[in-house]
Amino acid sequence: MMRLPFFTFTLGFFLSMMGAGAVRAQNPHAARPGSINYVEGKASIGTQALGANSPGSVELERNQTLTTDDGKVEILLTPGVFLRVAENSSVKMVSPDLTNTEVEIVGGWAIVEVLDIHKENNIRIDLNDTNTKLLNKGLYGFDAGQNQIRVFKGKAEVTAGDQKITLSGEHELPLNTGGKLKAQGFDTRKYEDDFFRWCGLRSGYLSEASVDGARAYLGPCPGWYGPTWVGPGWYWVPNFFVYTFVPSDGIYYSPFGWGFYSPIIVYRSPFFFYGYYGHGPHHFENFHYPFGHGFEPRGGFHGGGFHGPVAPGRGPR
Repeated sequence: MMRLPFFTFTLGFFLSMMGAGAVRAQNPHAARPGSINYVEGKASIGTQALGANSPGSVELERNQTLTTDDGKVEILLTPGVFLRVAENSSVKMVSPDLTNTEVEIVGGWAIVEVLDIHKENNIRIDLNDTNTKLLNKGLYGFDAGQNQIRVFKGKAEVTAGDQKITLSGEHELPLNTGGKLKAQGFDTRKYEDDFFRWCGLRSGYLSEASVDGARAYLGPCPGWYGPTWVGPGWYWVPNFFVYTFVPSDGIYYSPFGWGFYSPIIVYRSPFFFYGYYGHGPHHFENFHYPFGHGFEPRGGFHGGGFHGPVAPGRGPR
């Protein structure tokens, strides 16, 4: 029997992978600032109830307000930036433009996770007559109930009237002092509540989705990208029913310690390409206690993941 040259076989294999990936990675709806990425429990935009089928098809548009009851919602902002809204909270989309993205925290508690940000971005969060511009990768909390802005990691610039102050990691800013704004340090463990841990789980789950999504954009040869690749950004992953962030090169680590993987990194890693990851379909409710992958992230929050037990035997340490 005639044997095909190795290169021909390899090329055919990658072409088939590329074709399959192109089909399963098609977005049902192009992701834009305000796109709903996950809904848990009861939430709505105006009179429109949100549910399990909202991701990939519903957006929080300009001047619309999203409200949660006993639910939580994850919203996409610019590529690599996630806004997560806690229970009994509400947020208003002021501007959904890619280079001018502004959201108001009307009530409750919200966390913004920033994996990637560029000088062309202008991402601002309003809270009680203040405007916060996010400057660096990091993790940012906005608490309307306690009237505080918190920077767990990263750097932000807060403007209130004629006052302006820069907040760095592990610093918070009380807004109800009535005088000059003054930042103060805080122990991040104080605010690692159920919602904070939920945000970490979401980050881990989306990290897994990035592995599955990145596989779809491998080209026919090592180091090549397929024709559906459009550069770093949001990519729909049907197996996980979410958008996730896929970088163009290397690994981008979240503030929680999870990695978001480029296609070439996934190709070079047999563990990711052939192993545990990418076997779907997956839903967030099925994933894992207490961390997104079932094991603590390397270099996670505080350099060692969250505080608490780690489920044994699920992946590398």
